[in-house]
Amino acid sequence: MVVFLANRANLQSKRLHDRIQNRLSADFTTVRRRRAEPREAGPYRVVVDVNPRRFLDNDGYPVTEARIEAGFQLQTGRTYEYYWFNWIEPARSLLVGWHQDDTHDDLGPVHLQVNDGSTAVDHQRATFIDTHPLDVVEQRLESLPAAIAAVQWDDDRPVGFDVSPSVSDQ
Repeated sequence: MVVFLANRANLQSKRLHDRIQNRLSADFTTVRRRRAEPREAGPYRVVVDVNPRRFLDNDGYPVTEARIEAGFQLQTGRTYEYYWFNWIEPARSLLVGWHQDDTHDDLGPVHLQVNDGSTAVDHQRATFIDTHPLDVVEQRLESLPAAIAAVQWDDDRPVGFDVSPSVSDQ
């Protein structure tokens, strides 16, 4: 694991997202930065196209296309940044992701979420990582396979998470 020590107060959004794009380009071939959609918080997202079978080291994984999307909002009025780190499988309308934002305050500053299409079906408290955004990307990327594996399914639809300690500690 690489630890990034930097003055987070001096972060600039476009530059940060460019650095995330550069970092992820070392491990993935298709990485791009895009402007956030009007419905999305924060100004940018870094999008990575992924072969789930290769990423998860599972030749039997049911889909062959997915993407990872990461975005940070730096000026939040809080002592920490907001971020969204999502795994998205369009073919199954699945989203699994960590969201550090001002929603679900009952779960703390960050939660792990699973969506079936645009509907959130479960939220779990997740570990707050108080470090530089590039380190957050590293830690979430490392934890992503376990979070994906924890999704529970019913009739080919995601219905929640296995709430074992390994998931709630992420």
